[in-house]
Amino acid sequence: MGELQCNEPLFPHKLDTAGFTPEDFNEEDHLISKTTELFVKNEIMPLLDSIDRHDHGKVKKLFQEAGELGLLSVEVPESYGGLSLNKKLSGLVAEKMGFGGSFSVSFNIHAGVGTLPYVYYGTEEQKQKYLPKLASGEWIGAYALTENNAGSDALNAKTTAVLNEQGTAWLLNGEKQWITNAQVADVYVVFAKTNDSMTAFIVDRMFKGVSVGPEEKKMGIKGSSTATLILEDVSVPAQNVLGKVGQGHHVALNILNMARLKLSFSNIGASKQALELAVNYAKQRKQFNRTIIGFSMIQEKIANMAIAIYGAESAAYRTADSLDNVFETDEPLDEQLGKLANYAAECAINKVHCSEILDRIVDEALQIHGGYGYMQEYEVERLYRDARISRIFEGTNEINRLTIAKLLMKKGFQNGGTWLNPLFDEEVNRNRQYIQFSNMLLHKSLKALIHANINIQQEQEYARLLADMVKEIHVMESSVIRTEKAIQKNGMEKERLKENMTNVICEEGYRRVEEMAVLILTGTESGEASRKVLLEEVRSLAVPLFRNLFIQKREIAERMADQEKYKV
Repeated sequence: MGELQCNEPLFPHKLDTAGFTPEDFNEEDHLISKTTELFVKNEIMPLLDSIDRHDHGKVKKLFQEAGELGLLSVEVPESYGGLSLNKKLSGLVAEKMGFGGSFSVSFNIHAGVGTLPYVYYGTEEQKQKYLPKLASGEWIGAYALTENNAGSDALNAKTTAVLNEQGTAWLLNGEKQWITNAQVADVYVVFAKTNDSMTAFIVDRMFKGVSVGPEEKKMGIKGSSTATLILEDVSVPAQNVLGKVGQGHHVALNILNMARLKLSFSNIGASKQALELAVNYAKQRKQFNRTIIGFSMIQEKIANMAIAIYGAESAAYRTADSLDNVFETDEPLDEQLGKLANYAAECAINKVHCSEILDRIVDEALQIHGGYGYMQEYEVERLYRDARISRIFEGTNEINRLTIAKLLMKKGFQNGGTWLNPLFDEEVNRNRQYIQFSNMLLHKSLKALIHANINIQQEQEYARLLADMVKEIHVMESSVIRTEKAIQKNGMEKERLKENMTNVICEEGYRRVEEMAVLILTGTESGEASRKVLLEEVRSLAVPLFRNLFIQKREIAERMADQEKYKV
């Protein structure tokens, strides 16, 4: 498998570069984190029942309070009333806000897709008019892209915008479905068809012809306003075009990429909340004359939760740091935004991974609660319902997997399939070898798909497998980088927990990658003899011996029990 070699990575990262990790946050950053945490605990949590009953007055008041604390303006430039901070800090706030139930959804939509389009695509006049109000919480923002027949295929919208004869205003007609913050928003970023392309518009709630349908009856996140935005002959001034006419798809895709990362952080926060609930319940609940935290099957569940969170936050903050590196240059904004496409796959990877680990974690947290977890008086029941939407939000996970796989295949075709086996170094440690072997299998799978002329748009099972392989590798790499940096700084003894977690992530990650590679490789070969050769080649890799992960997981669970929450 090593005959073809190239140093070009699939993503603009290098595994030997430490970069930013969550441990690098400074005292000022932690102060912002603590402020968010206290706001959720003292202001949001006592109101969750009222919020879930659609008490929009309380929601608007919370937005104003969040604005006063600066929580809405992390990414807003100082000249427009913001803090001019970065994606990492924005992620940290979103993570802490992830404990806030339905309000966290309203918050993240406002601070993300409801505000960032003005930051990156607004004219000076638009920024001056809207950003101070959005940053302060005086106004609430929303983002209107989805339609009845344009969900995953969001760019196929039917809402129209026609320029009047004077060229002074656009006439908008259509309906936007499932719009978060619809009932409480003061301004909407609306996408509409202009001729054969799409354009983004700023639509004020007060414009004549704008109306909002009734609240949707949802399974979870009941307190976040979700309704249809109705546009009937709405006259929108020409100066309210956001970005360029016909370039709305650039606005939509770039903002959605950043929104996917923000959602990832919120999912991490909710995952930590679920773990904390599970650990505390397991330490109190007694069965067979002992607390259930003492049973190794419960310990395994808790360890798996903590390990998944460690991998997820390692990957998400790594990606946030990459985006910060793009935006913290002196390059023109247009050039910076052009480079965002390089990180579309990573944003999609984080969104898929974090939403799915959240689902697994809240499911296991409920299971640890047993029958009580099914009862509404226990917080974990609400968490379970609220979590489910995250695999649908910001593009379904299926669509995100297609995005990841298409980018991988595109890179393979651009290189003619001649570079797809990476360099291998036998001198690196065990976990890095798991990553190297995983990369070998990914690259060999890509090569096989290219040579077999598989259309992953039609045969989407292959796209799913490719996306999941690169997702596993990205989490493995991020965890290794973070752990090695911590060990180098503090020594192995102090960072034993991180090392144990990374060992599990890399070993179990490799096992999953190997299984997926076998499925792809055997699927691209029709002859039994050829399939046998491929399988033997995979099985003969000199992969490091597997460890006894049960022991390491028990140690991890013990630490979580002692701390009574996620802390590494």
